[in-house]
Amino acid sequence: MRILILVLIALALPAAAQSTLYTYVDNHGLRHYTNVPSDARARAIKLPKHQSVQSRPRVRLSHIPKQHQHHGMHGLMNTSRLENHILHASMEHQVDPLLIKAIIKTESNFNQFAVSSHGAQGLMQLMPETARDLQVTDPFDAYQNISAGTRYFRNLLDTFSGNIRLSLAAYNAGPGRVARLGAIPRIPETIDYVRTVLRHYQEYKHTTSRLSTSINLRRLVTIN
Repeated sequence: MRILILVLIALALPAAAQSTLYTYVDNHGLRHYTNVPSDARARAIKLPKHQSVQSRPRVRLSHIPKQHQHHGMHGLMNTSRLENHILHASMEHQVDPLLIKAIIKTESNFNQFAVSSHGAQGLMQLMPETARDLQVTDPFDAYQNISAGTRYFRNLLDTFSGNIRLSLAAYNAGPGRVARLGAIPRIPETIDYVRTVLRHYQEYKHTTSRLSTSINLRRLVTIN
């Protein structure tokens, strides 16, 4: 059910929406979700207020267990917290939350302390230079990492006219290389990366499509 809530909010409500969603079950057993409590049976689902990366307390890397700092062992975080972070970042930057979830799955397999052999860090595997440009004070802080990674991916979508495949390739291989080619680079790792993210994305969409809802979903991005 958490996945359904996540998708409905991010796809159906504007970025400036209030942090309250209402839900109720009708006489036919169908659960409805809305930001307007028009039915007496509606009950509020409270969401945590959004905080910018700059307003959040600085977290020292030394506070992270040493075994996590360099090896990323057992860094899987609480599912509910993860989905809330994805939700807020997706609402703010108008990106399909299931796509962000698919990127995280591919990048770090939901390990917030993951570090790649190239030095990429955290859930969305931000390179140190990119993290600094995005004003990330701690790449292992899940909220900061997802917020910055989603903002960066939104910038890529804008750069490549909403083309998800090119944007994913740029996330993996760098925007300069993709911009020069105007296509996905013929790099096995990048080709496999794009395919893997899209496979997870379709799997997540298939899972949520089987759940009933009264809200008409609005697609924020499309695969060209």
